[in-house]
Amino acid sequence: MKRTIVLIAVIALAAGMVYADGHGFFGSPEGQWNLAGTRLYQKDAAAPRAKAWMAIPQNGSMVYEFTVRYEGGGEDGHGGVGIQILGDTAPSGKSWGFGNSWLLWLNYDVNSSTAGVPLGLSAQVYKSDSNKKMEVVKSIALNSYVGLLSANLDVDIPVKLTFLANRGRVIIADPTGASAGWYVDLPGARGDSGNYVAVRTNSVEVSFTSPDVSM
Repeated sequence: MKRTIVLIAVIALAAGMVYADGHGFFGSPEGQWNLAGTRLYQKDAAAPRAKAWMAIPQNGSMVYEFTVRYEGGGEDGHGGVGIQILGDTAPSGKSWGFGNSWLLWLNYDVNSSTAGVPLGLSAQVYKSDSNKKMEVVKSIALNSYVGLLSANLDVDIPVKLTFLANRGRVIIADPTGASAGWYVDLPGARGDSGNYVAVRTNSVEVSFTSPDVSM
């Protein structure tokens, strides 16, 4: 049976357990993270690797469900947001990667110079092998969605990701409800498990929330 993590609402319940040095139940060594009610904000548009995480056991098939909303930044034509799943360890300070894990990333960059990352709006799957090493393994251009995204910058966009452990596959629900969604296979991820989940941003301010918790 799939277990559901409504990530951000769980983070909100840990409001008294935020540690700037990354130790403890909840970590945020990069970026400016604030909790207001049940909404988690990242307010540093200059932070290139802002991330906040929680220790959450992940075994078997999982569902990650939350919302994300643009709050500011990205005026230079660059910004990104994503979720890191199935992390085996968490860093104790600044890091590029996130232990052994997978990053599902939405990126906007009008001047992209990263190999495998298209100009404009795109999505990537990164494989993190350590806190220092993380590389793009899959990428897709999404420029046909720029208009739709731009028209909904002030809206909480629902995100629902289902990891099928027996296939090593992530199913991405269509936030508009207009289709059955999409899927991406994570190379070598069959049977993967993990201990940590993280949300992260690059050069943009965003907020996350979720209406309830199901674990």
